[in-house]
Amino acid sequence: MRVRRARIKDLSDAEKAEMRGLSEIESVFPAVREIVEAVKERGDAALVELTERFDGVKLQPSELEVSEAELEEAEASLDPALKKSIEFAAEAIRKFHFRQKSKSWFEDFGVGGVESGRGVVRSGSKGNIFLGEVFVPLERVGVYVPSGYFSTALMCVIPASVAGVREIAVCTPPQRKDGKISASVLFAARLAGASRIFKVGGAQAIAALAFGTETIPKVQKIVGPGNVFVTAAKMLLRSVRRTEIEFPAGPSEVLIIADASANPEFIAADMLAQAEHGTHSKAILLTDDERLANAVQKELELAEEQVERAERAEKEGARESAGAGQFWILLGSMEECVEFANEYAPEHLEIVVREPFEILRGVKNAGSVFLGAFSPVAAGDYATGANHVLPTAGFASLFSGLSVHDFMRRMTVQMLDAEGLRKIKDAVVQLARAEGMEMHARSVEVRFK
Repeated sequence: MRVRRARIKDLSDAEKAEMRGLSEIESVFPAVREIVEAVKERGDAALVELTERFDGVKLQPSELEVSEAELEEAEASLDPALKKSIEFAAEAIRKFHFRQKSKSWFEDFGVGGVESGRGVVRSGSKGNIFLGEVFVPLERVGVYVPSGYFSTALMCVIPASVAGVREIAVCTPPQRKDGKISASVLFAARLAGASRIFKVGGAQAIAALAFGTETIPKVQKIVGPGNVFVTAAKMLLRSVRRTEIEFPAGPSEVLIIADASANPEFIAADMLAQAEHGTHSKAILLTDDERLANAVQKELELAEEQVERAERAEKEGARESAGAGQFWILLGSMEECVEFANEYAPEHLEIVVREPFEILRGVKNAGSVFLGAFSPVAAGDYATGANHVLPTAGFASLFSGLSVHDFMRRMTVQMLDAEGLRKIKDAVVQLARAEGMEMHARSVEVRFK
């Protein structure tokens, strides 16, 4: 584990770029292009070959899709307590996302009237200009679920299901050499409303969803977090195909703004939790208190000692889970902390100060914000109901987290009666002719000969 410390005002542009992680994504583009081209040209055959190369699992093309028997076996084998917790989380996520669903509306913007939102014209009214919006779900979407992350299956599939998407295809890499996917992922995906599930991971899964193969359907949009290869593939395919993505989502990151009132053990625990996502994950503490910075660093170093003891006890994987990420402690005034947070635009932002709402007023860019000492990112990752699929690498300054809106299109609707068109006729005709659109003008005038 390496903890890097600096004053916020002393950071170089190179250090800021390193913390953001964009260079890591860009560095894998050449390898990702090769994978994408292979899937585009050879379909299922390439998926089989790449799954064996990257996951060590040899499958036949006919085994790429999870069967109904496998789904039933997974549910039957699942620990009842875990099953109950997954169902609890699913219900919380479903309730939250039902609140996001937009309702179609159609209202009178003219002289006449309409029952708000229902599009019922009052009898005898004239001069109506009705305007509205209709929200329509996408037909087919793809969801990427990293290996073993059943919570991501819930977070991605449930909003799509709430939106009314007809077909939801899930891709997730096999975890076992026999080609099986964890029972928890299969149960969660099915519970959430997945239509089909495929044993494919990495950049090759994103390519398969974008182009379609003999087995995997081509989708309109791909959502879900992943490692640098998955994120690079999503960004690349968005640029060359008419396949939309929600936003770059991964590797993961947390930025914590804390003052002297914060508990250093809590802060270190949240930074270490972020490190479990892998070597490219980022955990950054911003504070105006030197003593807190020192105490948090000691907690992180203590965790490393515990990992080393665990290794000596031959507990495999402990070092990777507790110390794989990248840790930064940055010192500055609270104003500098907020300014840096807005520039960084973190995926997760924890505000652990005496008056968190005061700091929140200054926050402009973040994927999801967690206020106070008892609002760890882990709570949002699993069971509050808010979505944990969030923009990373600074893209929280441009995108919001995954929601029902990501799976719907909005169409405007307009209806004018004769008097309604007459009211705006002169303006339309004049504006059309001012732009040299004579036939536009005549298409209005012809109705009033």
